[in-house]
Amino acid sequence: MIESETRCIATRYIECVVDDKLILITLLVKLGVAASVASALARSRTFQRLLFADHRRPRQTIGLLAFFLVPLTLGVWVRLNVPNFQAADISFETVILLGLMLGPGWAMLSALVLAVPAVIRHEYLAAPFLCAVGLVGGVFGAWVEKEEIWSFTPFVDLSIYRWVRRNLRKPKFDRQILLLVLIAGMEVVHVWLSSQYPHRLFALDSESNLLQVLVWLCAPVVVGIMLKVWNALRIELKLEEQKRLVLEARLDALQRQINPHFLFNTLNSIASLVRFRPDLAREMIVKLANLLRAMLRDHGTYVPLREELSFTDDYLDIEVVRFGAEKLRVVKETDERTLNVLVPSILLQPLIENSIKHGLEPRIQGGTITIRSRMQGERVVVEVEDDGVGIVLNSPSSLERRGAGIGMKNVRERLEVLYGNRARFTVVSRPGRGTLVSIELPADVADWIVANGAEGRSHAPGRSSSDS
Repeated sequence: MIESETRCIATRYIECVVDDKLILITLLVKLGVAASVASALARSRTFQRLLFADHRRPRQTIGLLAFFLVPLTLGVWVRLNVPNFQAADISFETVILLGLMLGPGWAMLSALVLAVPAVIRHEYLAAPFLCAVGLVGGVFGAWVEKEEIWSFTPFVDLSIYRWVRRNLRKPKFDRQILLLVLIAGMEVVHVWLSSQYPHRLFALDSESNLLQVLVWLCAPVVVGIMLKVWNALRIELKLEEQKRLVLEARLDALQRQINPHFLFNTLNSIASLVRFRPDLAREMIVKLANLLRAMLRDHGTYVPLREELSFTDDYLDIEVVRFGAEKLRVVKETDERTLNVLVPSILLQPLIENSIKHGLEPRIQGGTITIRSRMQGERVVVEVEDDGVGIVLNSPSSLERRGAGIGMKNVRERLEVLYGNRARFTVVSRPGRGTLVSIELPADVADWIVANGAEGRSHAPGRSSSDS
């Protein structure tokens, strides 16, 4: 009799040990499942767009719910059909998440969907309980700021430590700790209901007090892990957006710098003719008005090379009037295939201005400006060449003037912002014989803009290469 009782006690002890080990393993696997699901969902661009949208239409919200409900409802089915794999069921934590992020209505709808496999297996309390959890989570999510939800941490001990440290200095109400307590409290109720109605609601339960505490704390940790994964992605996307805005602001600043510089030089040219040749001055004013109209017209960063050449024609007409047709000659050698290629707007005018001012103007007899374009594989090459004085190597002031003038510098920086390392800017000068400025650009800019969802205001990441 004594031996029989001893064997029964030993058997119950072994079963208890096995159950406790299984629960501990299940908790660990559950954390891994939560991290894996969160990471897998975060890889989808569509999921990112829907999750981080400030406002969603009902159809978009349903699309977002599909990302959650399809795999996680399957997880509930796996828990019901695969022995000893309870970790696949994270429906309780999912409903809390959806309540916090989407509100009580959508969370309760999701709870009904997630509970379908359980209800089919006669766990009839699953649906009403998960609906109640979604309601509580949704009300809490509507009450707190979104940033407080995103900053919720799975490291429970650090949260408590920070809470104690902050409140010792300046006592205040902490909603982070309240969320932690709320999730753990709902898990306590979950476990209690499961123990009262063992075949009507599923929850992990253990006779070990330590393991039971771990079960209660596992739920907030699962919620925190998924929020941490997505919050890290959210911060990364925000940093990328801020970087893009900084680059656009820099590009706009460069554009505004180019226009006054050009206007200043042109007005000086007109002022020199007003008293002695008023008819020509009037003609130059008309040409200038055409240029300003083109500059003020609402257009994107990129324009077809055909339009860019038309813009430079008006500028060259002004300069030909100023210098005289015998002193400033213009030659164009353009490939028809390049005329529809998109290039940065107001790209050539600063280079032509630089060639005239620093290359041809110092020469008494003037010279020739040659503009060329050609296709070179999948790239377009645009060149501006003059037969002026060139860059005198033993004259640091001349080199500095040509290489770091406002026009040249801005063209370099604009190419850097717009193309990154996809563009090439080259200056070749022969003292006394002239200077050649060559720009190589990718010819597929239109396809790149469409692929990135931009409309003429896009730019490629990276750094540009500049050889001189």
